[in-house]
Amino acid sequence: MTISYNWLCDYLPVKPTPQELSTILTRIGLEVESLEKFEAVKGSLAGLVIGEVLTTAKHPNADKLTLTTVNIGNGEPLHIVCGAPNVAAGQKVVVAPIGATIYPISGEPVTMKKAKIRGEESQGMICAEDEIGLGNSHAGILVLDPSLQPGTPASEIFQPAQDWIYEIGLTPNRMDAMSHIGVAKDVCAFLNNLEHTHKYQVQLPEIKALPQAAAPLNISVSIENTDACPRYSGISITGVQVAPSPEWLKEKLTAIGVRPINNIVDITNFVLHETGQPLHAFDAAAIKGNAVVVKNLPQGTPFVTLDEKERKLDAADLMICNGAGEGMCIAGVFGGLRSGVSDNTHDIFLESAFFSAGGIRTTSFRHGLRTDAATRFEKGVDISNIVFALQRTAALICELAGGKAASAIVDVYPSVKHKTQVETTYAYIRKLSGSNYPADKIKNILRSLGFDILAETAEGLRVAVPYSKPDISLPADLVEEVMRIDGLDNIEIPSKVMISPAISAQPDAERVREKIAEYLAGNGFNEIFTNSITNSQYFTPEVLEHTVKMMNSLTVELDVMRPSMIETGLERISYNLNRKNEDLLFFEFGKTYAVTDKGYAENNHLSLYLTGQQTSETWMRKAAPVDFYFLKGYVINILAQLGYSGLQWVENENADLTPSWDIKVKNQVVVTLGGISARKLKQFDIKQPVWFADFNWDKILGLLQKSDNFYKEIPRFPAVRRDLALVLDRQVKFAAVEAAARAVKSPLLQNINLFDVFESEKLGANKKSYAVSFTFLDSQKTLTDKEIDSVMEKLVKTFESQLQAEIRK
Repeated sequence: MTISYNWLCDYLPVKPTPQELSTILTRIGLEVESLEKFEAVKGSLAGLVIGEVLTTAKHPNADKLTLTTVNIGNGEPLHIVCGAPNVAAGQKVVVAPIGATIYPISGEPVTMKKAKIRGEESQGMICAEDEIGLGNSHAGILVLDPSLQPGTPASEIFQPAQDWIYEIGLTPNRMDAMSHIGVAKDVCAFLNNLEHTHKYQVQLPEIKALPQAAAPLNISVSIENTDACPRYSGISITGVQVAPSPEWLKEKLTAIGVRPINNIVDITNFVLHETGQPLHAFDAAAIKGNAVVVKNLPQGTPFVTLDEKERKLDAADLMICNGAGEGMCIAGVFGGLRSGVSDNTHDIFLESAFFSAGGIRTTSFRHGLRTDAATRFEKGVDISNIVFALQRTAALICELAGGKAASAIVDVYPSVKHKTQVETTYAYIRKLSGSNYPADKIKNILRSLGFDILAETAEGLRVAVPYSKPDISLPADLVEEVMRIDGLDNIEIPSKVMISPAISAQPDAERVREKIAEYLAGNGFNEIFTNSITNSQYFTPEVLEHTVKMMNSLTVELDVMRPSMIETGLERISYNLNRKNEDLLFFEFGKTYAVTDKGYAENNHLSLYLTGQQTSETWMRKAAPVDFYFLKGYVINILAQLGYSGLQWVENENADLTPSWDIKVKNQVVVTLGGISARKLKQFDIKQPVWFADFNWDKILGLLQKSDNFYKEIPRFPAVRRDLALVLDRQVKFAAVEAAARAVKSPLLQNINLFDVFESEKLGANKKSYAVSFTFLDSQKTLTDKEIDSVMEKLVKTFESQLQAEIRK
């Protein structure tokens, strides 16, 4: 928010220095991020004086130069060589003597030095208006009023505007400080608290009675959507003359970075920054039927805005329409081309209204129109300030543009909004703030800020919140106001801090995540961060039925919250492949989103993406591409890092993965892994295999909280290995063999490993042989052959009965 020091002081009963005011603003929570001097004329004519040309003579060595003597009121006349064709004796001119610096309209500053020009000495410069920043003319030197006294500083004659400009870092809730009067209210409240008085009040501008037009111009107002527009006011003004604004108005707007346009537009901008209330002026000739209707138009209605672009309206966009139902303005956001004020406008209808914050924000983002008006409406304007701002604007238009009021003020306010009431106790304020505020101080601050005290007891009070502070609804908000105005730097720092030890949930989710991230990074993976918002074109209609749609997407490519982690990861893989970075190991911690019967669901994931070669080609070995088993190894190692064992492998059907497997822990699916399908790869123009694993991170953490992992002593007794060769049907997976072995539930069986697969017609049709090793261990004693043979017999019987296996001898 940009604030002008001179402008702000117009409303203050006292005038602190710019530096004092900067300190006050920061103390009351309006942090001054920068304070810069503004000069309407660069340099403010410092060092320049009024001179009188005493004599002129032709330069002996140049036809277009003139030798002059100039009296600047401090003794001997100056000898100045002048190139202007209009210089003459007796003129009063602006002189830049030696040592003075001039700032031209274009070009760099120049500091005057004693010089010789074509052999003649020159002790300064007689200035044209463009050479000192007063205008654009370079036809000749600036000739002034003959009555001026030589030696008078030029700054006293021209009085170029100077100001101090504050850039204030406002928090989003402080709409009440988005105007000069709003800031002035806070400053007065601070001064009242400082002196424990109530005498400092904002000096509001006087509004003079409006001159009345001879012929009336009555324009009716009706509101069809009162939820989006609770209040709408307007007035007709005739006989206006659209012209450039007076200098004082231009200077105030220019100082805060607003470009002057014409007197009508400049006045509405001036009142916007003065009061915080946006206003809009319509050309009355465009208001067909002399009626203004606030309503919504059908979906897709075309509308041409002031920037000459045609936009398709949404059915939710609130519009200001004329009596014929034609749109004239996107309410609170942007005006229409055909109803705006032009140089030919003579009669206007001036609007001041309140529009709902949510609707304005949605419409503003939908059309990409981020205007000053929309910025204020979306934060909530002061609904009680509507008519005052309208009166102020109408008075200025009548004064500066020659207009006359052709109607009374129309104020449509069907359902009067009541002030929010908040109740609190003094003890709560002291507890939350950490400062022992007296009750009188609390009441004085709140009254100074415009709060009405409705009820009061010895313990606390109930107040009505001013309309200018729509963000205040809780007792904590009142505490913030008291702390802010008393000065945040007045809060005492206690000598002791009392805390209770925090007990964090186990396991610590962040530490678990960090452990796995370190493991993956140490094994050559790179972590990626992708956008949770993605393109709906990636998904089938069945998936989109349960997908979270964006209501105000900025681009058509980013319109849904991602329902899976695959697509955003493939975008990054495609990006890298297109830049010849083909061997990729990625991991990402991210979230997916879905619509469920109970509302919205948000799930955490760890995803692995592998493509390219796992080992590079060298003279010793050929390149080895990543494959399912390479991925499987990392997945098992990650689960082992987390203390999971006894994994259940289940083959499943997945449209995006081929093959596709689920890993279960305690009958819950914790990982899905496989190869990305050719259909999905084609969407991203990827021509090499990509392997993917998706960890359901929420389930993994949940199961971790229910498991106990302990360190174990290294066994002192040797393990024993036994091997079996099993002849099975070709369709039987090793997972079935492992599951059958685990079903024996022997505490001695520690590990099962497939170390060879053999296929041959000699085994029989559709047969294959698995060579499997079994590792046995007893941590308490050395195993005997009898104990091991007993377990092996059980395993053989299980394989024969459940898998119809034959044992190769």
